[in-house]
Amino acid sequence: MIVIDEKRIFDEIQRKRPVSVALNGPDGILPKIQETASKITERFGIPAYILADSCFGTCDMNTNGAKILGAEILFHIGHTINTSTFGENVVLVDAFDDVSFESVARKCAAELKGKTISLATDSQHLPQIEEVKRILEKEGVHVKIGEGKGQLNDGQVFGCEFYPVSQTKESVDGNVFLGQSTFHAAGIALSTGRPTYMLDPYFDEVREITEFAQKLQKKSILAIYKALEAETFGIIVGLKEGQFSKTTALKFKKELERAGKKVQLFALTEITDDKLRNLKGIDAFVQVACPRISTDNPFHKPMLSTPQANALLKLLKNESIEDFLQIPHWL
Repeated sequence: MIVIDEKRIFDEIQRKRPVSVALNGPDGILPKIQETASKITERFGIPAYILADSCFGTCDMNTNGAKILGAEILFHIGHTINTSTFGENVVLVDAFDDVSFESVARKCAAELKGKTISLATDSQHLPQIEEVKRILEKEGVHVKIGEGKGQLNDGQVFGCEFYPVSQTKESVDGNVFLGQSTFHAAGIALSTGRPTYMLDPYFDEVREITEFAQKLQKKSILAIYKALEAETFGIIVGLKEGQFSKTTALKFKKELERAGKKVQLFALTEITDDKLRNLKGIDAFVQVACPRISTDNPFHKPMLSTPQANALLKLLKNESIEDFLQIPHWL
């Protein structure tokens, strides 16, 4: 069950006495956020707006929505990082899942006994990582937890940041991810090139994600080679605050034009294939917003992320692109 740190929210409201607040977080915990918002209004008598657009991380907090609503505090729930605030008006609130990993960890240990693994998880399961480490080690698995970097805590990964597992990849046989997120587990597999297992405590299953990740990699490579034939590129700047990389977009524009390509610049908040179908005369796209948009979603024309675009530039110079996704940060 998801447990939101409501005490932190209530203490912050008590201290700052805002006229109104806003709350947001991942789609999966919106019902819990609704409950918290109702408690805020009942307890403090102030409006509590729920920003219900999809939210994929601290790169996607929608502070502009909170400003438009006049909310004096935005409580961003469920994306734990190694700091508790973003500026004066954004408060990061933990939302941990208290599900037990004991049974599935023992199943994992039986499968991986004698091997050395790197243990990682996402924001929701960070409190369980040490307990799972203890169970695995007791059952004969050698466990490493890589150090965090940037926003990441030790053993924590985002969909585009993999510093802890990148740090350990040369000294382990594989990775073990705690949670039900194929999204995160596949990223770990792609960024390390190591077999990766997902411990799903809800279905009590150990699932290997390596094959699924390899399919995503093949799709990514195919898009690069299709883009190699393109003459006209559309470069898309993401308008979400944490995905705004105009400098990177202009760098790619310069490099592609140097290679003899035509380039047009676009800006979008939501990058979807439906939006791209309105744009004419473009052979391939590069988006510098979120790398997982390109690896995880279907597009009718090549849609390259930053790592893929860097690989394309190497191909244009007749350089190797081997292991282009095996980097700790895909931006």
